[in-house]
Formats: sequence, structure tokens, C-alpha cells
Amino acid sequence: MAKILTGDVDVDAKVEEWMDWDKNETTREEILKLAKDGEVESLKQRLLHRMEFGTAGLRARMGAGYSMMNDLTIIQTTQGLCKHLLQSCPTACTDGVVIGYDGRHNSDRFAKLATAVFINKNVPVYLFSRMCPTPYVAYGVLMCKAACGIMVTASHNPKEDNGYKVYWGNGSQIISPHDKGIASCILESLEPLQSSWQITGLESSPLVKDPYSDVYKKYNEDLEMNMLCYCFYSDATPTLEFTYTAMHGVGYPFIQEACRSLGHLKVIPVLEQVEADPDFPTVKYPNPEEGKGALKLAMATADAHNCPLILANDPDADRLAVAVKRSSGDWHIFSGNELGALFGWWSWTHYRQKHPDTPAKDIYMLASTVSSKILGSIASKEGFHFVETLTGFKWMGNKAHDLLQEGKTVLFAFEEAIGFMCGSSVLDKDGVSAAVVMGQMVLYLQSQGLTLYDQLTNIYQKYGFHLSSNSYYICHDTPTIEKMFVEIRKYNGTGKYPESCGQYKIKYIRDLTVGHDNSQSDGKPLLPVSKSSQMITFTFENGCVATLRTSGTEPKIKYYTEHRPDPNSGMDRESAEKELEDMVQCIIKYFYQPEKFGFIARTS
Repeated sequence: MAKILTGDVDVDAKVEEWMDWDKNETTREEILKLAKDGEVESLKQRLLHRMEFGTAGLRARMGAGYSMMNDLTIIQTTQGLCKHLLQSCPTACTDGVVIGYDGRHNSDRFAKLATAVFINKNVPVYLFSRMCPTPYVAYGVLMCKAACGIMVTASHNPKEDNGYKVYWGNGSQIISPHDKGIASCILESLEPLQSSWQITGLESSPLVKDPYSDVYKKYNEDLEMNMLCYCFYSDATPTLEFTYTAMHGVGYPFIQEACRSLGHLKVIPVLEQVEADPDFPTVKYPNPEEGKGALKLAMATADAHNCPLILANDPDADRLAVAVKRSSGDWHIFSGNELGALFGWWSWTHYRQKHPDTPAKDIYMLASTVSSKILGSIASKEGFHFVETLTGFKWMGNKAHDLLQEGKTVLFAFEEAIGFMCGSSVLDKDGVSAAVVMGQMVLYLQSQGLTLYDQLTNIYQKYGFHLSSNSYYICHDTPTIEKMFVEIRKYNGTGKYPESCGQYKIKYIRDLTVGHDNSQSDGKPLLPVSKSSQMITFTFENGCVATLRTSGTEPKIKYYTEHRPDPNSGMDRESAEKELEDMVQCIIKYFYQPEKFGFIARTS
């Protein structure tokens, strides 16, 4: 083609390269129009920058350019992944790859493009024939004994986004060194092979199999046989009705089947949201973690059916939100930390009931470092092990795999962002299994005359208050975010970390960006250090712990706080909550300084 001149040599070269490599007319026209309109800055952002391969894969806005999700970047990414897989896994051409996709725009097409890349290198593909939950891919990798897995999803992100999540042969999201190896191989595999575009007739290839029916059947058998057959069930057990929303995602048929196979659970669907719809027409953000705004229709449906329990999955059904109607008539939406406490109590109580003679030293539960330490408090009293990992289920999944290889039992893992791993059939967060486990928990508590809220209170009374307040600010400018963290490290021009935040004295500071931890004798943190993200944790003298960190997938600066006052202090819950809220305001005022940096506060 003739060169399209914008006046910028680097941009012109990349425009010509894009028009030479891309075979999708929609994205070709997008780049062509930007070039003709002289949109040099937009072209620079799209063509001179690449999406970074991290957080177990990719997640970005869909559109034309190397910094966005589109046919060409999917092919480039998969060519790199395939190259790394063939280099590092000698049995890849016999083990194959599992590929699934959600209900977003282009998800099925991206899955087919990835399939074409692999089969052209003689790597068999287990390609789901229809959309599925993310945990089905994690489960499918283990069931099929595959070399790796890919899920095309952007989870709870806005409708404009899509993503590419990678699992290794252990059924967990990839971590180092595979992430770095894949990233290097992508850069060595940028020119698309002509065969990578050929997606017609994939189903007839002898290298392509559909795992859907087998995974669907086996997954639900495992739910019934291995995880959820608690002994309180009887023929007299009543049926529990709960209101359910799939948040315009894939979850509804899978929740239905799980409830059918287990019995005693009946789904009342939020009709406007149970069918997959990539435009998410009834919610601004398809994220049940956002609270009442996201659950508005679910609450209306529940009220109409006089149903006091709501369960909600995000669009790829790997996370679970829970809300209950209080006697006051208000809805209480449980935080991820509150749900972690309930799931942890339930997992331990009923495992112990079924396995009273198993040594507690062989039992493990896990949580990410920004999540509540309630599992640690339960573990210290009950005798099992609690393990803290870096943020994200890729760390918990891989740690769980290592423990299982050592012959240990992993009962439960969670992160505060409503992600729960109940058992070890899926080594990732799983909103489908978590929903039916929650249903069984509610049934059991009802048989004891208790509500979820009652039981949460019981847990705090036994193991101590663990009260959380988490939120975030939005900032789209990375240098501004970095400036905020630099100012904390050189607080008020002292060149040192702060000694207090307002009136609250700081006892320890752990900085996983630079590798500082003054709670350790050698000053080095126990958890891995990463310069690519910002993360500082403050432990205060009054028992509160606060972590400030950047997000790997969104323009957010998050804070996570938990108040764990000394049980001997005599502080009641109301006083603890009031002190925690005051501490949060101090953190915002003295550390975040939103007015100074122009940060945008979270909106409900």
C-alpha cells in the first residue's frame, strides 16, 4: 500500500506496518481514518505502545492498535505463548491447550484466533463450543491434563474491555518465570503468520475437541461428591430460595445445574440480567463488588418475591457477592472480608465434623496480604495453618498447588475482592461453587435458628473483631500516582517514612515496591518484592493494618484497612468501627491528598 503520511516518521512506519499485518477490515479502517485525520497523538498511544503482558495475561480496551485488544494483538500474544509453551513443555503437542471464552464482544472470535495459532503448530486444543465461566477453564486444564489454558474474559471490567487470562498446567494462573518468558516470546513473534487468520472450519480439525460436556458433567459431580455433601442434609431439609443475578454474564445455567445436582437450592433469577449481554445494559459497571448500585435490580426482584437472600456473580462467574435483608428492612451487602470469615468458619467446622481425627497441622487456608487476617486468628485457635500470599489468586492458586503436592489439604482461600476458592478442585476463585456453598451454609444456619449476620457476630465474638474499610481513588496518570508514593517514602521532606498518620502512631512499615520491612530483623519483607507496582503496608500501634496499592488492571489507587483491636482493650464494635473510620480519613488526608494530586473519589 502507499504510505500514509502524518508528518511523524515513527508513526508513519507503524501505520504502514499495521496496514500490512492486520486483516480485520474494521480495525484497519480505524487506523486508516486516524491517519487521514492527522490524529498523531492517538496513533502514538495505539501504535508506539504495547499492552504489557502481566497479571496472568492481558486486559485492555478493544480497538485498533498494539495497546488494545483486537485480532492482531490476540494473534501476536498467542504466537508468543505458543512459542514459550513449546520451548518449556516437551509434551505440549500431546497434552494440548484448553481455551474458553465469556459473553463479551469478540470473545468467541478471539478464542478461535488463539485456537488457529496453536493447531497450526500441531498443538491440540480443547475449545469450548459455547461461553463458559472462567473457573471451568481452570478446572478443565486439570481435568484434561492440558499444558496450559486460556480464558478470553475481562471479568467485571466495562463493556469496552476484553482480556486474555493464562493458566499453566497446574491449573493456576501463570506466575514467574512463565509470565516473563511469554512476554519475551511475544516480542519475538509479532509478525502474524497467514495461517493464524484462518478460523473457518476449526471444528472439523482433528486437533480441536470440545470439552464442554465433559467438564460440565465432571465439575458438577465434584461439587456433589467431594465438596458439598455435608451431613446435616436429610429428606426433611427445606428448600432454600435465593435471588440470583449473573450481571449480564455467563453464570445462570451453571448455577442452575449446580443447584439441581445438589438439591435443596432454588434459584429466583433477576430476569433482566441472567442472559449474557455484552453491552451490560442495566448496570454502569458489571461488578457486584460496587454495592447497591450494581445490585439494584436484584434487590427489587428479591423484594418482589419476599426473598431475603441475594447471590450475585460477576460476568465471568468467578466472583460472588452476597446480600441479606435485615429485620430492619435494610439490605446488608457483605464485604469480601466478611464473607471470607463466614466461608473460613464453615470450611473448618464441617471439615472437622467429617474428619475429626485428621491432624490439624496438615490443613491449610490462604488469603492475600490485603485481605482480612481473620483466617489467621481462627487458625491460631484451631491449630491449622494460615498462609498469606501476594495479592491475586495467581499466588494463592500456585501456593495451594504446592501444598497439595506435599500431601496437605487446602480447605479454602480468599481475597477481599469477593473471590473465593472453596476446596481445591479449582485452583482459582470460583463464583459458581462459592454460590452453592453459601446456599448450604445458609440452610445449615437456618436449621440452628441463625442468620448469616448472626453467625458473623459469633465469629467475631470468638476470634476477635476484624473490621474492614476498603475503597479506592481513580487516577489515569501513572507519574502522578508514583509521585504520591514517593512523597510517602520521603514524608514531609524528611527523606524517611512517616512515624504516624494524624494522631495514630505507626509501628511497622512494609514496602513491597522497594523491599523494606522494619518488622523483620534484617529489614527485608518475607513476601516477594516487585518494582513494577506500588504497595505499602502500615501496621499501627492500635492494631489497625492499612495497605495502599495500585491496581494491575484498572486506574485505581486502592486502600485496604482492617482494625483488630486487642480483645483485652474492652473496645466494643461501635467504638472500633468509629476509630477505623477516623483512621481512614487520616490516611486520605495525609497520604492520598486527593485535592493536591487530582484523584477522583469512588462513586457509589
